[in-house]
Amino acid sequence: MTPTYSSRAALLCWVLIISGILLPPFALGQEVAPATEDSLSLSAVYAAVDAGTPRMVAARAAARAAAERIGPARRPPDPELQFGLMNRELPGFGLSDPLGMYQIQVMQMIPVAGKLGLGAEVERARAAAAEARADETRWEERSRAAMAFYEIYAADRSLSLMRESQRLLRDLVRATQSMYAVGNARQADVLRSQVELARMAEEVVRMEAMRSAAAARLNAVLDRSADYPIPPAAEPPAPSELPPSDSLVALALSRRPMLRAGGQSVQAADASERLAGRELWPDLEVGVQYGWRGMEDGTMHMASVMLGVRVPIWAGSRQKAMRREAAAMRDMAVADLAAMEAETRGRVGELVANAARAQRLRELYSGTILPQAAATTASAMAAYRVGGVDFMTVLDAQMNVNRYRQAAVVAAAELGRAIAELEMLSATPLGGVQ
Repeated sequence: MTPTYSSRAALLCWVLIISGILLPPFALGQEVAPATEDSLSLSAVYAAVDAGTPRMVAARAAARAAAERIGPARRPPDPELQFGLMNRELPGFGLSDPLGMYQIQVMQMIPVAGKLGLGAEVERARAAAAEARADETRWEERSRAAMAFYEIYAADRSLSLMRESQRLLRDLVRATQSMYAVGNARQADVLRSQVELARMAEEVVRMEAMRSAAAARLNAVLDRSADYPIPPAAEPPAPSELPPSDSLVALALSRRPMLRAGGQSVQAADASERLAGRELWPDLEVGVQYGWRGMEDGTMHMASVMLGVRVPIWAGSRQKAMRREAAAMRDMAVADLAAMEAETRGRVGELVANAARAQRLRELYSGTILPQAAATTASAMAAYRVGGVDFMTVLDAQMNVNRYRQAAVVAAAELGRAIAELEMLSATPLGGVQ
């Protein structure tokens, strides 16, 4: 039975009352509500990261260990102390006359050609690289935590919109079922509204799983159990305008800790190459020996001084090979640094483009798409009032408004994630949260 004008008007009233279509559409530029004790703010996430994560603790420990290698590298090898019972008679192991004696000998190897200074230079550069990598780990952990936070934020806002749509659809299903029972609605309206309700339930289940996964990732960064409860994410502060792409690239190349670590690795490799080139210089060995034996008229005392060198008879296959290895390692360090710089430049450019796209989408949704979608819904409802369109057209228009609202939330989260990674690459807070 085809619905009459009065039945359409009645159903229109249900739609107006239930959907709240006359309420203002979702606003992207609204003032950020302050975080409460029952919400999770981005600043609280950063504070938890700065308190220390396992990866940060490990990186700091590695930096301390590297720093402790500098002192030993400046010192020559430990001296060798020997005690001997010289020239004993067999059997009996008594002193042989007149050569038997007791002996103490001290030997010291002395590196030459500035090998100790170069070794310390290598370790200082390696320690500086380890310290820079520890700084990089902190920014990486901040970025990982921010990524998880924005996923939680997007999931929370999307779930709120989905549940709002679910309430709308449930009420519409009841309304159309009641009107169909008295012959004032079509069966297709009932079936379509039920399908939309089932589809929305599917999206809620999927989004809840995504939210749980993001919470587990955040808990992993903060060294918590995977099921540690994460409160709803508070609205993050609106990011300020980003610097131009070339400025961000220059900032990243000058401040990113990983690039600083790469530069220190090049310095360490250069010092290692110079050190390997001096391995052809033989190290000195200096020794002092003292011997004594008892005599009928007293104790006989004897002393010896020794000086030796290590002869590099295998220089072609040992020292020169070490020099070639060090040169190859330096070439690798230089190439690694160049690759990191190129990757940083490319990634900064990619993230700037992503951030600009997300920002543009936010502006489109706020200033154009959502107002037009709301106007389309109002127009469809006006046409439905006079029988120009069917009920499903009105329902589709309203569901489009909800989908655009969710897309706006996704764009806001994408913008936040892009800024978080740009902060990691540039080692500089860009989003207004320290």
